[in-house]
This record gives sequence, C-alpha cells and structure tokens, in this order.
Amino acid sequence: MTVTGIITAIVIGAIIGALGRLVVPGKQGIPIWLTIVIGIVAALIGTAIAGALGVAATSGIDWIELIIQIALAAVGVILAVSLYGRRGVR
Repeated sequence: MTVTGIITAIVIGAIIGALGRLVVPGKQGIPIWLTIVIGIVAALIGTAIAGALGVAATSGIDWIELIIQIALAAVGVILAVSLYGRRGVR
C-alpha cells in the first residue's frame, strides 16, 4: 500500500464515519479518531459485502455499496457510543 492509498483510506474513512454519525440520532460522545477508524473499517467491510453481492463494480457511483458502508458505520458508531460511554471515559 502506498502513502497515497493510506491517505485516501483515511479521508474516505472520515467521510463514511461522519455520514454514519449523521445517521445516528442524538449526541455521540466519541472522539473524532474513533469515528475515522469506524469509517475505515465500515468502508472495507462494506466493499467486501458489496463485492460478495455483486454490486461493487457498476458504471457511475456505486450507491448500493455506499449505503452498505454508511449503514455499517452507523452500526459501528452505535456500538462505539455504547461501549465508550460504558467505560466512563469522556
């Protein structure tokens, strides 16, 4: 993986993570670095799921893949908020 690939993964992860946070109602008490990590993981898993479903490579914008990634990021944010809040760290 090149430096450009790593930077791209971080940027895409931040965008997916932010969109996942927007989907979840209420205030999320998790740091931005955790949102980026959740976004990166959701993007990777979402791409794998879309590939398994056969919808990863389409002409134009891959809307189904994007929806899967955002849904996974939202689930990740919900889990992180519940686990992070349970630890009592703020």
